[in-house]
Amino acid sequence: MSNLIGAKPKVGYYFTGQELQKLNMMTFDTILVANTHSLPIVVKEHSSVYDAIVTLFIEDVGTIFVVSEGNILEGAISRKDLLKAAMGGKNNNELPVNIIMTRMPNIILTTPEESVLSAAQKLLSHQVDALPVVNAIKEGEKTKYKVVGRFTKTNITRLFVQLAEN
Repeated sequence: MSNLIGAKPKVGYYFTGQELQKLNMMTFDTILVANTHSLPIVVKEHSSVYDAIVTLFIEDVGTIFVVSEGNILEGAISRKDLLKAAMGGKNNNELPVNIIMTRMPNIILTTPEESVLSAAQKLLSHQVDALPVVNAIKEGEKTKYKVVGRFTKTNITRLFVQLAEN
């Protein structure tokens, strides 16, 4: 209704390019990801591609995060990654997800302290469906990221609706 977001079948949501008229951009700059993110959908790094496909459909999501012990982010798997693996002719019950996943540090992250506006800009500029919400854990010189949530286009849409209802 705000003409900011359009939708196309089999494509999803997209930004229409319209100017913001009634919504105040400062609102989105002050709302934090911590107030809007969802629970993370994860699989362990040694899970099979078959298990990831089942998780994708059961949870009805487009991206699954791959974690090691302690929910440490190792990678991400999209629908497209799983489709490629399924069409590859290999046995999906034996193929581990860590073979097909996008690995760290090639994953765009967000934190609970980041603004919704900044996280939404990352979604758009990197053309991804979801960002893992993480807390950084320093271990010597190395930084690991514990997955605490996921930030998606659905979270943004839900926020638009909540703001419009208020």
